[in-house]
Amino acid sequence: MKRENPPPENHERWLVSYADFITLLFAFFVVMFASSQTDKSRAKQVSEAVEKALKDGSSFSVPPAVAKILGGTVDEKGVGNAMMKGPGGAQRFSKESQPESLIELLPSLKRLTKDLEDEIKAGKLELRLEARGLVISLRESAFFPSGTDVLDKGAFPTMKKLATVIGALPNLIQLEGHTDSIPIHNARFKSNWELSCARGIAVLDTLCEDFHLPYDRFSVVGRADTVPVDTNDTAEGRARNRRVDVVIVNSLRLSAAEPVKAAVKK
Repeated sequence: MKRENPPPENHERWLVSYADFITLLFAFFVVMFASSQTDKSRAKQVSEAVEKALKDGSSFSVPPAVAKILGGTVDEKGVGNAMMKGPGGAQRFSKESQPESLIELLPSLKRLTKDLEDEIKAGKLELRLEARGLVISLRESAFFPSGTDVLDKGAFPTMKKLATVIGALPNLIQLEGHTDSIPIHNARFKSNWELSCARGIAVLDTLCEDFHLPYDRFSVVGRADTVPVDTNDTAEGRARNRRVDVVIVNSLRLSAAEPVKAAVKK
C-alpha cells in the first residue's frame, strides 16, 4: 500500500498571533482615547464655568497660574485640558493643578460670591481660587480694631454666612493670620507673629464657639508679614496685607506636612 504524504507545513500561523496582537493594541488605544476625552470634558467644564463667572463680573480673582491651566483648548499643547495636538497625545495634569480640585470648590465659590456680595463690594473681604483651595480674606479694617485680636461684633453677620457654608462642606479649614511689615510691640503682643496667631485663633473661636463648628476641622497658622498680597510701601497695600485668610482646603492637595494645630483652651 502506498503511504500518503503528510500535509505540507503551514507557514502562515503567525498571522493568527499577529491578528490577536493588533486587536489588543486597538483595544488599548480605544481605552486611552476614551480616558483622554474624559479629562478634556472635565477641564472644559471648569474652564467654561470660571470664564463665565469672570465675564459676569463676579468679585473674585483667579491667579495667573490657575488661569493658565483653565484657559487651554483642545488644540493647545499642555495648557488647559492637557491635550496635545493630534491623536494619542493626552498629558496628565500636574499635582499643582488638578482639575478635580477646582470642580470640587466651584459650588462653594459660587455660593460665597452670592451670599457675601455686599461684603465683597464694600471691600470687607476678598475671594480667591488657588491651587491649595478657596481663600476668603477677611480684611483687618472690617473685622478687627487696629492692633487687637478682638473680633468686631459688627462682623458677626458675615461670620454667620461663612460658618453656614463651611458647615455644609467636608473640607478641612486652615486659618492664616497675616500682618503688614510695620513692627508691633504693646502690652499684649511682642511681635506681629503673636498678633497674626491671635487673630487666627479669634476667628477659630468665633466659628466654633458661636456657630458650633467642630474644632477638629481647623488648623491655625500665624504668618506675620511673610506672605503679603500687596506692597507694604503704601497705606492701601498694608491694609490689604492685614488680614485673616480662611482657606477651604482642596481635599485632593492635602500636604503630608500639615500645619500645627492651634492650642485651644476649652
